[in-house]
Amino acid sequence: MARLADATPIILPTLICDNFLLDPEVLESKISEKSRLLILCSPSNPTGSVYPKKLLEKIAEIVAKHPRLLVLSDEIYEHIIYAPATHTSFASLPGMWERTLTVNGFSKAFAMTGWRLGYIAGPKHFVAACNKIQSQSTSGASSIAQKAGVAALGLGYAGGEAISTMVKAFRERRDFLVKSFGELEGVKISEPQGAFYLFIDFSSYYGIEAEGFGKIENSESLCRYFLDKAQVALVPGDAFGDDSCIRISYAASLTTLQAAFERIKKALISLRPAVPV
Repeated sequence: MARLADATPIILPTLICDNFLLDPEVLESKISEKSRLLILCSPSNPTGSVYPKKLLEKIAEIVAKHPRLLVLSDEIYEHIIYAPATHTSFASLPGMWERTLTVNGFSKAFAMTGWRLGYIAGPKHFVAACNKIQSQSTSGASSIAQKAGVAALGLGYAGGEAISTMVKAFRERRDFLVKSFGELEGVKISEPQGAFYLFIDFSSYYGIEAEGFGKIENSESLCRYFLDKAQVALVPGDAFGDDSCIRISYAASLTTLQAAFERIKKALISLRPAVPV
């Protein structure tokens, strides 16, 4: 989308050892007078990382130095968060309301993915400009989805007890997967603080010749290997800009995830890390 707008996207790398959180020094080194939009996602897809308030405040200080720089803050997973982590909306920071476009929706916390109901919040003149473009690409959310959205908001703050119960189940699944994958040889893992994804580093298995399959070269070929040998569908990390990792969603029952893990573990038995971890 950036390229469609004749902009040049600059991808800032993050590290698993830093829980995939953006380093303010790296950000400051990459911003120039041509920079116009910083995109943040917290809680994050695909990593599950949650930006602490102090880190967001450091980022806000950098943004404040560049008057023409706006922030697009994707906060659609704000209610799927695991204590002691807490969510801070970037627009709530001093001086950032005027500079921030907050995007959110009902797909994740309220399990309304197929209803396609989302929204944007920000200064009126920016939202009006967004509406000019949006109104020419879609005719609007259906009345059924809007009624469902009103019902979801009626559940109370953060979705009330219904969403709290769902988040508790997500946490149980997360804890199981973090413990299980953490015990596997050659795997690096960062514990998610929000959302419902694990972004696991399997790169130590790259370069291995798998019998009856071929060489494991990257995240895409490892995902094909898991699909072929374990019948488990995962998402290659190169789709998110990090080919060393694979994304696993735990938006499934614990029973299903337990079975999937055992299949992945079995598929890895014949493989050994090509390099020490």
